[in-house]
Amino acid sequence: MTITDLVLVLFIAVLLAFAIYDQFIMPRRHGSTLLSVPLLRRSRVDSVIFVGLVLILIYNNITSHGPQTTTWLLCGLVLMGLYLFWIRAPKIIFKQKGFFFANVWIEYSRIKEMNLSEDGVLVMQLEQRRLLVRVRNIDDLEGIYKLLVSSQ
Repeated sequence: MTITDLVLVLFIAVLLAFAIYDQFIMPRRHGSTLLSVPLLRRSRVDSVIFVGLVLILIYNNITSHGPQTTTWLLCGLVLMGLYLFWIRAPKIIFKQKGFFFANVWIEYSRIKEMNLSEDGVLVMQLEQRRLLVRVRNIDDLEGIYKLLVSSQ
């Protein structure tokens, strides 16, 4: 196995570990889930570029008669990219004492201020940073509001 194959295996393992953590472990951490709200996806241009570049690498490996192991590992990397960028939906998960946003645990006590922008973006001001929560369904903002008011 070449160093290229080892690096590909490492990247696939890291992406698979992230997918397992995001899908199965994170919802079970810090107690039961009170509310899980799907968020809007960011621009998919980066994912198209990533998958396109890996497809170019697959084509180049096939035409230059490279190792089949590398081709299969690149195909696995494409599948992981498609899952993470196109199938998996980002979400905010509310728990009893805090919430997960972008896979980071944030306690309710860290929220200093909350505002709702005109275009339906919930803005949460923390100590040093601002969170912009863009929900997929605008009606979910009412559920978030009720949950945050009842937890205070």
